[in-house]
Amino acid sequence: MIYKEYIDLITNIDLFKTVPRRELEHLFALGNYNISDYKKGQIIHLPNEICTTMDLVLRGKVSAQNIDKDGNILTVTTFNPSDILGVSLIFATKNSYPMTIIADSNCTLVHIHEQLILELCQSNMGFLERLIGIISDKSLTLTNKLNSISLKTIRECLIDFLKYEYHIQKTNVIKLHTTKKEMAERLGVQRPSLSRELYKMKKDGLVDYNAKTITIKDMSIIGHKY
Repeated sequence: MIYKEYIDLITNIDLFKTVPRRELEHLFALGNYNISDYKKGQIIHLPNEICTTMDLVLRGKVSAQNIDKDGNILTVTTFNPSDILGVSLIFATKNSYPMTIIADSNCTLVHIHEQLILELCQSNMGFLERLIGIISDKSLTLTNKLNSISLKTIRECLIDFLKYEYHIQKTNVIKLHTTKKEMAERLGVQRPSLSRELYKMKKDGLVDYNAKTITIKDMSIIGHKY
């Protein structure tokens, strides 16, 4: 069976760690799942598409994006290997995707159908408890993120980004691991709007920047006390 090629990856996902390997192999052998490969840029799920599976990211990276009437692309969240998507939708009354799910890189996903999820819930209480926890956490995280984005200016979102990266990188010279286009998508603005705000912040003496880094010149913007 094709799942055997990926069983080690599946068993290492936190949701499945309470399920004995033999039990997991038995349930997967019964079917009710699909394993699919996607190319970078390929659409996995369209807005308003009915969610019929819980998807596990085994390899690559996937994102949930929203495109408004002006063409602005907002990357709401990114899914990395071992992350799960569709888990908050599959059992919902209105179970359609609210945004586009797209492959950010070549990736492999396991699409688990409702019947297999229910069998796992019935056979393993630990799986059920973790599933409920994941649904709760994802709902809260998404709500907080959307509220934050909708209420903050571009500058405030940029400062939040710099605060986070300063904490992680522990230096005022922040290395950029994405392009400015990808950063703009994460902030839900157009690339030119991001560039204009960065330029304004540079003129105000707050930051300096190039293609690969943003240097925080005024540490007070991230709450640093001299």
